[in-house]
Amino acid sequence: MATKTSDTATETAKALAERIFLASIGLADIACIHIGYRLGLYERLLEVGPATSAQLASAADVDERYAREWLEQQAVTGILEVRDDAKPAEVREYVLPPGAERVLVDRDSPLFLAPAARAAVGSLKPLPALIESFRTGKGVAYPDYGADTREGIAEVNRAMFINDMASWLGQVEEVDARLSSADGARVADIGCGSGWSSISIARAYPHVTVDAFDVDQASVELARVNVEAEGLGDRVRPLIQDAGDGTLTGRYDLVTIFEALHDMARPVEALRSAKELLIEGGCTIVADERVAERFAAPGDELERFMYGWSVLHCLAVGKHDHEHSAETGTVMRPSTLERYATEAGYSSVEVLPIENDFWRFYRLRPE
Repeated sequence: MATKTSDTATETAKALAERIFLASIGLADIACIHIGYRLGLYERLLEVGPATSAQLASAADVDERYAREWLEQQAVTGILEVRDDAKPAEVREYVLPPGAERVLVDRDSPLFLAPAARAAVGSLKPLPALIESFRTGKGVAYPDYGADTREGIAEVNRAMFINDMASWLGQVEEVDARLSSADGARVADIGCGSGWSSISIARAYPHVTVDAFDVDQASVELARVNVEAEGLGDRVRPLIQDAGDGTLTGRYDLVTIFEALHDMARPVEALRSAKELLIEGGCTIVADERVAERFAAPGDELERFMYGWSVLHCLAVGKHDHEHSAETGTVMRPSTLERYATEAGYSSVEVLPIENDFWRFYRLRPE
């Protein structure tokens, strides 16, 4: 029996060691994808490829030796293709395989995930502060994660918003009818981030005006830039506002909260504010992570992904600025959201039949 137990322990140790080794390779891949995305290497390679390291370096205005090492890493890890690996390093030609540009270059593609690598790298920026927070119980300020996290998340979500917003809201018959009316419905988009949710609502419904609220100044400033670039300054208004502080005012046909409620220190107060903004017949739509309905270990890949973000980012952000934080974290299960909504005074919570790999959609009715 002792030998059998020892053998099992040895196999467990070997499997865990291999997992950590493979995960370190994955981390290196993420960092190198981040480098390629931030420096425009994929974009330049798509334009000039097949290309040698010198040709890519010239096109991207980077150092040739760094470009060569990056190209070799990307080929060895299976992201890029090399035309003839037997040639001398300086004359080997590299190319993006067909389809890879949809993931690494095309920011309108539903599969655009290069900025996810940027966000992941950014999530590690305040790691020393996070470790200290484990000791003190305090949080980490959202701005401390920097532009990589903020803009990386924004770019990943942008592709979903611009491709799917019209379909999402169009499936909610009463909401679609209100927003389609020529009378000009009003929407409050709470936790708007860089503004792409608000922009996409305005694009989908030409008669709608959107007030876009976020507590993060840098996000609101970026949202204003994006709104003006899209020519929607007359219908989308980004504003700095904490939805949980009780001062939010206005009257709206619809209030939306996209992937933001779980980050809030005071989600009940934010939902209560959203409810008070609604005119008769209006509703609140919340989209948040499609986590499992109950805890189970081990979990699937999506659950692992969500818990990773919760430990590294969302829980710490939610704990930062309020001593009575709800401490939700990324893994906000449907029962938790329903409890928050009930405490906020909503009479019903409905899970909407909207298909999405990452988000679950809820409609909250005040009466």
